[in-house]
Amino acid sequence: MSTLATLEHDTTHDAAPLRELLRQAGPTVATMASYTLMTFVDKLIVSRIGPEPIYVGAQGNGGLASWVPMSIAAGTLTIIATFVSQNLGARKPERAPAYAWAGLWLGALFWAVLLVPYSFFIPDVLRVAQVDPAQASLAAEYGRILTIGSVLTLGTRALSQFFFGLHRPGVVLAAGVIANVVNLVLTYGLVLGRLGLPAWGVAGSAYGTVIAGAIELAIPLAVFLGPRLNAHLHTRAAWRRCRKEMVEIVRLGWAGGAMFGNEMICWGYFMVHLVSHFGPDHATAGWIAHQYMSLSFMPAVGISVACTSVVGRRMGMRRPDLAAHRAWLALGLALAYMVACGIVFVVFRRSLVLAFVDPDTPPETVERLVRLGSAFLIATAAFQAFDAIAMTTSGALRGAGDAVVPGVVSVVLSWLVIVGGGTALTLLAPNLESLGAWIAAAAYIMLLSVFLLARFIAGGWKRRTVVRTE
Repeated sequence: MSTLATLEHDTTHDAAPLRELLRQAGPTVATMASYTLMTFVDKLIVSRIGPEPIYVGAQGNGGLASWVPMSIAAGTLTIIATFVSQNLGARKPERAPAYAWAGLWLGALFWAVLLVPYSFFIPDVLRVAQVDPAQASLAAEYGRILTIGSVLTLGTRALSQFFFGLHRPGVVLAAGVIANVVNLVLTYGLVLGRLGLPAWGVAGSAYGTVIAGAIELAIPLAVFLGPRLNAHLHTRAAWRRCRKEMVEIVRLGWAGGAMFGNEMICWGYFMVHLVSHFGPDHATAGWIAHQYMSLSFMPAVGISVACTSVVGRRMGMRRPDLAAHRAWLALGLALAYMVACGIVFVVFRRSLVLAFVDPDTPPETVERLVRLGSAFLIATAAFQAFDAIAMTTSGALRGAGDAVVPGVVSVVLSWLVIVGGGTALTLLAPNLESLGAWIAAAAYIMLLSVFLLARFIAGGWKRRTVVRTE
Protein backbone atom coordinates (compact mmCIF):
# COMPACT_ATOMS: atom_id res chain seq x y z
CA MET A 1 0.00 0.00 0.00
CA SER A 2 1.34 3.46 -0.88
CA THR A 3 2.15 6.10 1.72
CA LEU A 4 -0.84 8.24 0.74
CA ALA A 5 -3.19 5.28 0.69
CA THR A 6 -1.95 4.16 4.09
CA LEU A 7 -2.58 7.61 5.56
CA GLU A 8 -6.09 7.74 4.17
CA HIS A 9 -6.83 4.21 5.35
CA ASP A 10 -5.65 5.03 8.87
CA THR A 11 -7.76 8.18 8.88
CA THR A 12 -11.01 6.39 8.13
CA HIS A 13 -10.35 3.43 10.44
CA ASP A 14 -11.26 4.03 14.08
CA ALA A 15 -8.50 2.08 15.80
CA ALA A 16 -8.78 0.85 19.38
CA PRO A 17 -8.43 4.09 21.36
CA LEU A 18 -5.71 3.01 23.78
CA ARG A 19 -3.70 1.25 21.08
CA GLU A 20 -3.92 4.30 18.83
CA LEU A 21 -2.78 6.60 21.64
CA LEU A 22 0.10 4.34 22.65
CA ARG A 23 1.21 3.92 19.03
CA GLN A 24 1.51 7.68 18.77
CA ALA A 25 2.64 8.41 22.34
CA GLY A 26 5.24 5.63 22.63
CA PRO A 27 7.75 7.00 20.11
CA THR A 28 6.89 10.59 21.06
CA VAL A 29 7.52 9.99 24.76
CA ALA A 30 10.72 8.11 23.93
CA THR A 31 11.84 11.06 21.81
CA MET A 32 11.24 13.56 24.62
CA ALA A 33 12.86 11.23 27.11
CA SER A 34 15.90 11.03 24.86
CA TYR A 35 16.16 14.84 24.90
CA THR A 36 15.98 14.81 28.69
CA LEU A 37 18.54 12.03 28.87
CA MET A 38 20.88 14.09 26.70
CA THR A 39 20.75 17.11 29.02
CA PHE A 40 20.95 14.82 32.06
CA VAL A 41 24.11 13.16 30.77
CA ASP A 42 25.55 16.54 29.78
CA LYS A 43 25.16 17.87 33.32
CA LEU A 44 26.50 14.65 34.82
CA ILE A 45 29.64 14.87 32.67
CA VAL A 46 30.06 18.59 33.36
CA SER A 47 29.79 17.95 37.11
CA ARG A 48 33.00 15.90 36.83
CA ILE A 49 35.13 18.80 35.56
CA GLY A 50 36.21 19.61 39.11
CA PRO A 51 35.11 19.88 42.75
CA GLU A 52 34.07 23.57 42.48
CA PRO A 53 30.24 23.79 42.60
CA ILE A 54 30.02 26.16 39.62
CA TYR A 55 30.02 24.08 36.46
CA VAL A 56 26.51 22.60 36.55
CA GLY A 57 25.05 25.98 37.46
CA ALA A 58 27.03 27.68 34.68
CA GLN A 59 25.75 25.21 32.12
CA GLY A 60 22.20 25.58 33.38
CA ASN A 61 22.25 29.38 33.36
CA GLY A 62 23.91 29.53 29.93
CA GLY A 63 21.46 27.04 28.47
CA LEU A 64 18.52 28.97 29.86
CA ALA A 65 19.86 32.28 28.54
CA SER A 66 20.05 30.65 25.11
CA TRP A 67 16.70 28.86 25.24
CA VAL A 68 14.55 31.80 26.41
CA PRO A 69 14.45 33.66 23.05
CA MET A 70 14.64 30.42 21.08
CA SER A 71 11.56 29.10 22.85
CA ILE A 72 9.41 31.86 21.34
CA ALA A 73 9.98 30.50 17.84
CA ALA A 74 9.92 26.88 19.00
CA GLY A 75 6.61 27.42 20.79
CA THR A 76 5.08 29.03 17.71
CA LEU A 77 6.12 26.09 15.54
CA THR A 78 4.31 23.54 17.75
CA ILE A 79 1.05 24.54 16.05
CA ILE A 80 2.32 22.83 12.87
CA ALA A 81 1.20 19.48 14.32
CA THR A 82 -2.35 20.84 14.67
CA PHE A 83 -2.59 21.89 11.00
CA VAL A 84 -1.02 18.66 9.76
CA SER A 85 -3.10 16.32 11.94
CA GLN A 86 -6.42 18.05 11.23
CA ASN A 87 -5.78 17.99 7.48
CA LEU A 88 -4.82 14.33 7.81
CA GLY A 89 -8.11 13.64 9.58
CA ALA A 90 -9.97 15.57 6.88
CA ARG A 91 -8.32 13.32 4.25
CA LYS A 92 -6.23 16.17 2.84
CA PRO A 93 -2.69 15.06 3.75
CA GLU A 94 -1.28 16.63 0.58
CA ARG A 95 -1.65 20.02 2.31
CA ALA A 96 0.73 19.04 5.13
CA PRO A 97 4.19 19.61 3.51
CA ALA A 98 3.51 23.32 2.99
CA TYR A 99 3.22 23.73 6.76
CA ALA A 100 6.58 22.04 7.27
CA TRP A 101 8.23 24.36 4.76
CA ALA A 102 6.53 27.36 6.33
CA GLY A 103 7.98 26.33 9.69
CA LEU A 104 11.46 25.95 8.23
CA TRP A 105 11.33 29.42 6.68
CA LEU A 106 9.94 31.03 9.83
CA GLY A 107 12.61 29.39 12.00
CA ALA A 108 15.43 30.53 9.73
CA LEU A 109 14.05 34.08 9.62
CA PHE A 110 13.74 34.28 13.40
CA TRP A 111 17.29 32.97 13.79
CA ALA A 112 18.84 35.45 11.36
CA VAL A 113 16.95 38.53 12.53
CA LEU A 114 16.83 37.99 16.30
CA LEU A 115 18.86 35.07 17.64
CA VAL A 116 22.22 35.80 16.02
CA PRO A 117 22.30 39.43 17.22
CA TYR A 118 21.05 38.35 20.66
CA SER A 119 23.95 35.89 21.08
CA PHE A 120 26.37 38.79 21.51
CA PHE A 121 24.36 40.23 24.41
CA ILE A 122 24.22 37.07 26.54
CA PRO A 123 27.03 38.28 28.89
CA ASP A 124 25.01 41.45 29.55
CA VAL A 125 21.88 39.40 30.26
CA LEU A 126 23.74 37.30 32.82
CA ARG A 127 25.29 40.38 34.40
CA VAL A 128 21.89 42.05 34.79
CA ALA A 129 20.58 38.81 36.31
CA GLN A 130 23.39 39.05 38.89
CA VAL A 131 24.80 35.62 38.13
CA ASP A 132 27.93 34.77 40.10
CA PRO A 133 30.90 36.12 38.04
CA ALA A 134 32.73 32.79 38.10
CA GLN A 135 29.70 31.07 36.61
CA ALA A 136 28.73 33.95 34.29
CA SER A 137 31.80 33.76 32.04
CA LEU A 138 31.35 30.01 31.53
CA ALA A 139 27.60 30.38 31.06
CA ALA A 140 27.98 33.14 28.46
CA GLU A 141 30.28 31.06 26.27
CA TYR A 142 28.03 28.02 26.56
CA GLY A 143 24.90 30.04 25.76
CA ARG A 144 26.46 31.82 22.76
CA ILE A 145 27.48 28.54 21.11
CA LEU A 146 23.99 27.08 21.53
CA THR A 147 22.33 30.25 20.22
CA ILE A 148 24.46 30.40 17.07
CA GLY A 149 23.63 26.75 16.41
CA SER A 150 19.92 27.19 17.15
CA VAL A 151 18.96 27.37 13.46
CA LEU A 152 19.40 23.59 13.50
CA THR A 153 17.17 23.27 16.56
CA LEU A 154 14.36 25.29 15.00
CA GLY A 155 14.57 23.34 11.75
CA THR A 156 14.31 20.11 13.69
CA ARG A 157 11.33 21.46 15.62
CA ALA A 158 9.45 22.31 12.41
CA LEU A 159 10.01 18.88 10.83
CA SER A 160 9.32 17.07 14.09
CA GLN A 161 5.91 18.72 14.39
CA PHE A 162 5.21 17.74 10.76
CA PHE A 163 5.94 14.06 11.42
CA PHE A 164 4.08 14.11 14.75
CA GLY A 165 1.02 15.55 13.01
CA LEU A 166 1.34 13.01 10.19
CA HIS A 167 1.30 10.24 12.82
CA ARG A 168 4.82 9.11 11.96
CA PRO A 169 6.70 9.79 15.22
CA GLY A 170 9.17 6.97 14.55
CA VAL A 171 11.13 9.23 12.20
CA VAL A 172 11.66 11.76 14.99
CA LEU A 173 12.53 9.03 17.48
CA ALA A 174 15.21 7.52 15.23
CA ALA A 175 16.80 10.94 14.72
CA GLY A 176 16.72 11.70 18.43
CA VAL A 177 18.31 8.42 19.49
CA ILE A 178 21.13 8.68 16.96
CA ALA A 179 21.76 12.32 17.89
CA ASN A 180 21.90 11.39 21.58
CA VAL A 181 24.54 8.74 20.98
CA VAL A 182 26.65 11.24 19.04
CA ASN A 183 26.14 13.86 21.74
CA LEU A 184 27.19 11.44 24.49
CA VAL A 185 30.45 10.57 22.77
CA LEU A 186 31.31 14.13 21.80
CA THR A 187 30.37 15.66 25.16
CA TYR A 188 32.38 13.08 27.08
CA GLY A 189 35.40 13.73 24.89
CA LEU A 190 35.17 17.51 24.53
CA VAL A 191 34.31 18.27 28.18
CA LEU A 192 36.88 16.04 29.87
CA GLY A 193 39.49 15.74 27.10
CA ARG A 194 38.96 12.03 26.45
CA LEU A 195 38.92 9.92 23.26
CA GLY A 196 41.73 12.01 21.81
CA LEU A 197 39.64 15.20 21.85
CA PRO A 198 40.59 18.54 23.45
CA ALA A 199 39.31 19.37 26.95
CA TRP A 200 37.05 22.40 26.42
CA GLY A 201 35.09 22.11 29.66
CA VAL A 202 31.55 23.52 29.72
CA ALA A 203 31.92 24.88 26.16
CA GLY A 204 32.70 21.36 24.93
CA SER A 205 29.21 20.31 25.99
CA ALA A 206 27.71 23.05 23.80
CA TYR A 207 29.74 22.02 20.75
CA GLY A 208 28.69 18.41 21.23
CA THR A 209 25.04 19.45 21.38
CA VAL A 210 25.25 21.56 18.21
CA ILE A 211 26.98 18.84 16.19
CA ALA A 212 24.44 16.27 17.38
CA GLY A 213 21.69 18.74 16.45
CA ALA A 214 22.91 18.84 12.87
CA ILE A 215 22.51 15.06 12.66
CA GLU A 216 19.09 15.24 14.30
CA LEU A 217 17.93 17.64 11.58
CA ALA A 218 19.52 15.77 8.68
CA ILE A 219 17.62 12.52 9.30
CA PRO A 220 14.00 13.80 9.16
CA LEU A 221 14.97 16.19 6.36
CA ALA A 222 16.22 13.24 4.30
CA VAL A 223 12.94 11.39 4.87
CA PHE A 224 10.88 14.53 4.16
CA LEU A 225 12.63 15.13 0.83
CA GLY A 226 13.06 11.45 0.04
CA PRO A 227 11.57 9.88 -3.09
CA ARG A 228 8.79 7.96 -1.32
CA LEU A 229 7.21 10.85 0.59
CA ASN A 230 7.81 13.23 -2.29
CA ALA A 231 6.06 10.90 -4.73
CA HIS A 232 2.84 10.94 -2.69
CA LEU A 233 2.83 14.34 -0.96
CA HIS A 234 5.07 16.41 -3.29
CA THR A 235 7.25 17.54 -0.40
CA ARG A 236 10.00 19.02 -2.57
CA ALA A 237 7.74 21.40 -4.46
CA ALA A 238 5.76 22.69 -1.46
CA TRP A 239 8.38 25.33 -0.59
CA ARG A 240 7.09 27.47 -3.48
CA ARG A 241 3.53 27.69 -2.12
CA CYS A 242 3.77 28.11 1.65
CA ARG A 243 3.26 31.84 2.22
CA LYS A 244 -0.37 31.34 3.22
CA GLU A 245 0.69 28.62 5.63
CA MET A 246 3.32 30.93 7.18
CA VAL A 247 0.55 33.43 7.96
CA GLU A 248 -1.65 30.69 9.44
CA ILE A 249 1.14 29.40 11.67
CA VAL A 250 1.87 32.87 13.02
CA ARG A 251 -1.82 33.77 13.40
CA LEU A 252 -2.65 30.73 15.52
CA GLY A 253 0.78 29.85 16.89
CA TRP A 254 1.87 33.24 18.26
CA ALA A 255 0.08 32.58 21.55
CA GLY A 256 1.95 29.29 21.98
CA GLY A 257 5.20 31.10 21.21
CA ALA A 258 4.33 33.81 23.71
CA MET A 259 3.45 31.18 26.31
CA PHE A 260 6.66 29.20 25.79
CA GLY A 261 8.85 32.27 25.60
CA ASN A 262 7.24 34.01 28.54
CA GLU A 263 7.43 30.90 30.71
CA MET A 264 11.11 30.64 29.89
CA ILE A 265 11.61 34.31 30.81
CA CYS A 266 9.81 33.79 34.09
CA TRP A 267 11.60 30.51 34.78
CA GLY A 268 14.83 32.28 33.83
CA TYR A 269 14.09 34.99 36.39
CA PHE A 270 13.22 32.21 38.82
CA MET A 271 16.39 30.15 38.30
CA VAL A 272 18.95 32.82 37.44
CA HIS A 273 17.83 35.54 39.86
CA LEU A 274 15.52 34.28 42.60
CA VAL A 275 17.48 31.04 43.16
CA SER A 276 21.00 31.71 41.88
CA HIS A 277 21.48 35.10 43.55
CA PHE A 278 21.64 33.30 46.93
CA GLY A 279 24.99 31.88 45.78
CA PRO A 280 26.56 29.16 43.64
CA ASP A 281 25.42 26.39 46.00
CA HIS A 282 21.79 27.42 45.56
CA ALA A 283 22.29 27.67 41.79
CA THR A 284 23.85 24.21 41.56
CA ALA A 285 21.25 22.58 43.82
CA GLY A 286 18.51 24.34 41.88
CA TRP A 287 19.75 23.08 38.53
CA ILE A 288 20.12 19.56 39.92
CA ALA A 289 16.46 19.62 41.01
CA HIS A 290 15.50 21.21 37.69
CA GLN A 291 17.18 18.37 35.82
CA TYR A 292 15.11 15.78 37.66
CA MET A 293 12.02 17.88 37.08
CA SER A 294 12.83 17.69 33.36
CA LEU A 295 13.01 13.89 33.60
CA SER A 296 9.35 13.87 34.56
CA PHE A 297 8.35 16.88 32.47
CA MET A 298 9.71 15.95 29.05
CA PRO A 299 8.00 12.55 28.72
CA ALA A 300 4.80 14.34 29.79
CA VAL A 301 5.49 16.78 26.95
CA GLY A 302 5.67 13.71 24.70
CA ILE A 303 2.22 12.61 25.87
CA SER A 304 0.98 16.17 25.31
CA VAL A 305 2.37 16.20 21.75
CA ALA A 306 0.75 12.81 21.06
CA CYS A 307 -2.52 14.15 22.48
CA THR A 308 -2.32 17.15 20.13
CA SER A 309 -1.89 14.87 17.10
CA VAL A 310 -4.60 12.40 18.08
CA VAL A 311 -7.11 15.08 19.05
CA GLY A 312 -6.30 17.09 15.91
CA ARG A 313 -6.86 14.10 13.67
CA ARG A 314 -10.26 13.38 15.21
CA MET A 315 -11.23 17.05 14.98
CA GLY A 316 -10.33 16.94 11.28
CA MET A 317 -12.75 14.02 10.98
CA ARG A 318 -15.41 16.18 12.76
CA ARG A 319 -15.54 13.73 15.68
CA PRO A 320 -15.04 15.83 18.84
CA ASP A 321 -16.50 13.00 20.93
CA LEU A 322 -13.60 10.74 19.93
CA ALA A 323 -11.16 13.60 20.44
CA ALA A 324 -12.36 14.10 24.03
CA HIS A 325 -12.09 10.37 24.75
CA ARG A 326 -8.48 10.28 23.51
CA ALA A 327 -7.64 13.33 25.61
CA TRP A 328 -8.91 11.71 28.82
CA LEU A 329 -6.86 8.59 28.05
CA ALA A 330 -3.76 10.72 27.58
CA LEU A 331 -4.42 12.50 30.88
CA GLY A 332 -4.60 9.18 32.70
CA LEU A 333 -1.23 8.11 31.27
CA ALA A 334 0.41 11.43 32.19
CA LEU A 335 -0.96 11.35 35.74
CA ALA A 336 0.25 7.81 36.38
CA TYR A 337 3.76 8.64 35.17
CA MET A 338 4.25 11.98 36.89
CA VAL A 339 2.81 10.92 40.24
CA ALA A 340 5.25 8.00 40.21
CA CYS A 341 8.08 10.45 39.52
CA GLY A 342 7.00 12.60 42.45
CA ILE A 343 7.18 9.62 44.79
CA VAL A 344 10.70 8.82 43.58
CA PHE A 345 11.79 12.44 44.11
CA VAL A 346 10.73 12.32 47.76
CA VAL A 347 11.93 8.84 48.67
CA PHE A 348 15.34 8.99 46.95
CA ARG A 349 16.02 12.73 47.14
CA ARG A 350 19.42 12.47 48.87
CA SER A 351 20.80 9.90 46.42
CA LEU A 352 19.45 11.86 43.47
CA VAL A 353 21.31 15.01 44.52
CA LEU A 354 24.54 13.15 45.32
CA ALA A 355 24.64 11.77 41.76
CA PHE A 356 25.60 15.27 40.57
CA VAL A 357 28.21 16.02 43.24
CA ASP A 358 31.88 15.46 42.47
CA PRO A 359 33.44 12.94 44.91
CA ASP A 360 36.22 15.42 45.80
CA THR A 361 33.78 18.14 46.90
CA PRO A 362 34.37 19.27 50.53
CA PRO A 363 31.96 17.55 53.00
CA GLU A 364 30.38 20.80 54.21
CA THR A 365 29.56 21.77 50.63
CA VAL A 366 28.12 18.31 49.95
CA GLU A 367 25.78 18.56 52.93
CA ARG A 368 24.68 22.03 51.89
CA LEU A 369 23.92 20.87 48.35
CA VAL A 370 22.03 17.83 49.64
CA ARG A 371 19.97 19.95 52.05
CA LEU A 372 19.00 22.48 49.39
CA GLY A 373 18.49 19.97 46.58
CA SER A 374 16.32 17.73 48.76
CA ALA A 375 14.04 20.64 49.67
CA PHE A 376 13.74 21.60 46.00
CA LEU A 377 12.88 18.02 45.01
CA ILE A 378 10.11 17.87 47.60
CA ALA A 379 8.67 21.12 46.20
CA THR A 380 8.89 19.62 42.71
CA ALA A 381 7.09 16.45 43.81
CA ALA A 382 4.21 18.55 45.16
CA PHE A 383 3.15 19.76 41.71
CA GLN A 384 3.73 16.66 39.58
CA ALA A 385 0.05 15.73 39.27
CA PHE A 386 -0.93 19.32 38.46
CA ASP A 387 1.80 19.50 35.80
CA ALA A 388 0.40 16.36 34.18
CA ILE A 389 -3.05 17.99 34.00
CA ALA A 390 -1.68 21.26 32.59
CA MET A 391 0.48 19.58 29.95
CA THR A 392 -2.17 17.15 28.69
CA THR A 393 -5.14 19.53 28.59
CA SER A 394 -2.95 22.15 26.91
CA GLY A 395 -2.02 19.60 24.23
CA ALA A 396 -5.65 18.61 23.72
CA LEU A 397 -6.80 22.23 23.36
CA ARG A 398 -3.94 22.93 20.93
CA GLY A 399 -4.95 19.92 18.82
CA ALA A 400 -8.41 21.44 18.46
CA GLY A 401 -6.97 24.82 17.50
CA ASP A 402 -7.75 26.47 20.86
CA ALA A 403 -4.33 27.98 21.56
CA VAL A 404 -4.76 31.74 22.01
CA VAL A 405 -6.64 32.04 25.31
CA PRO A 406 -4.57 29.35 27.12
CA GLY A 407 -1.41 31.13 25.97
CA VAL A 408 -2.56 34.53 27.21
CA VAL A 409 -3.68 33.17 30.59
CA SER A 410 -0.35 31.38 31.01
CA VAL A 411 1.49 34.67 30.43
CA VAL A 412 -0.60 36.52 33.01
CA LEU A 413 -0.36 33.80 35.66
CA SER A 414 3.40 33.32 35.25
CA TRP A 415 4.07 37.02 35.87
CA LEU A 416 1.68 37.23 38.79
CA VAL A 417 2.74 34.04 40.54
CA ILE A 418 6.29 33.08 39.51
CA VAL A 419 7.72 36.59 39.25
CA GLY A 420 5.45 38.49 41.63
CA GLY A 421 4.88 35.71 44.13
CA GLY A 422 8.47 34.48 44.03
CA THR A 423 9.85 37.98 44.59
CA ALA A 424 7.40 38.60 47.42
CA LEU A 425 8.34 35.39 49.23
CA THR A 426 12.03 36.17 48.81
CA LEU A 427 11.56 39.61 50.38
CA LEU A 428 8.90 38.84 52.98
CA ALA A 429 10.13 35.39 54.06
CA PRO A 430 13.93 35.61 53.76
CA ASN A 431 14.32 32.65 56.11
CA LEU A 432 13.02 30.43 53.28
CA GLU A 433 15.91 31.60 51.06
CA SER A 434 15.54 30.21 47.52
CA LEU A 435 12.90 27.68 48.65
CA GLY A 436 10.37 30.53 48.59
CA ALA A 437 10.78 30.78 44.82
CA TRP A 438 10.12 27.06 44.43
CA ILE A 439 6.90 27.40 46.43
CA ALA A 440 5.76 30.16 44.06
CA ALA A 441 6.59 28.00 41.03
CA ALA A 442 4.49 25.17 42.46
CA ALA A 443 1.57 27.55 43.00
CA TYR A 444 1.76 28.73 39.37
CA ILE A 445 1.55 25.22 37.95
CA MET A 446 -1.37 24.35 40.23
CA LEU A 447 -3.38 27.44 39.22
CA LEU A 448 -2.65 26.98 35.50
CA SER A 449 -3.75 23.33 35.61
CA VAL A 450 -7.08 24.28 37.23
CA PHE A 451 -7.80 26.85 34.49
CA LEU A 452 -6.86 24.55 31.59
CA LEU A 453 -8.86 21.62 32.95
CA ALA A 454 -11.92 23.84 33.44
CA ARG A 455 -11.60 25.16 29.87
CA PHE A 456 -11.29 21.64 28.48
CA ILE A 457 -14.35 20.42 30.42
CA ALA A 458 -16.39 23.45 29.26
CA GLY A 459 -16.06 22.04 25.71
CA GLY A 460 -15.96 25.20 23.59
CA TRP A 461 -13.00 23.70 21.71
CA LYS A 462 -15.28 21.05 20.18
CA ARG A 463 -16.66 23.58 17.68
CA ARG A 464 -13.25 24.60 16.25
CA THR A 465 -11.36 23.60 13.08
CA VAL A 466 -8.22 24.82 11.27
CA VAL A 467 -8.91 23.00 7.99
CA ARG A 468 -9.47 25.41 5.11
CA THR A 469 -12.67 24.77 3.19
CA GLU A 470 -11.43 25.72 -0.28
